[in-house]
Amino acid sequence: MSDDEKLEAILAAAYECFRLHGVRRTTMDDIARHAGMSRPAVYQHVRNKEDAFRQLAERLVAETLERFTGALASDAPLAERLAAALATKLNLTLRLWRESPHAEELLGAGAKISADLTARDHAVTREALIAAIGAERPDVDAAEFVELLMALGRGLQIESADPEIPTRRLRQGVVLLVAGLDHSTTS
Repeated sequence: MSDDEKLEAILAAAYECFRLHGVRRTTMDDIARHAGMSRPAVYQHVRNKEDAFRQLAERLVAETLERFTGALASDAPLAERLAAALATKLNLTLRLWRESPHAEELLGAGAKISADLTARDHAVTREALIAAIGAERPDVDAAEFVELLMALGRGLQIESADPEIPTRRLRQGVVLLVAGLDHSTTS
């Protein structure tokens, strides 16, 4: 097994442990056992469980950003691109709520362990949305519009028994906001 494959196995095991037990109750022994490795082997790739959490968060954010960028770059109409891009962000949070009874802790731990990563992700997201809106709608205060879109996304990051509901509401909200842009420039 290559070093990359070992790290992948460790991070997959860490996700399972964090998902099942939360960050506080997960130990390096748990991660090693789930990865099928010894603790010393795990320590060759991660310093501690916080480092495992951080590396896992970096990977999840990078994967989500890649999907976000792809959705934003599509040839679809603006409202569809914005909704699809924002849905990639929302779906990551909804996935945690759906898969883990410790989602609140995981999202809170993420804020502490990887606050800089979250801030950087929000900045990149904001700038990409501003650029997409500004390119298509130079008549609009894109920065202000993006704040509305991001507030909509944050407001929908609640636990839901049906994960389709927040995604559907996000799409509907974005469509309404973009339609409002069209109406406000013709009035």
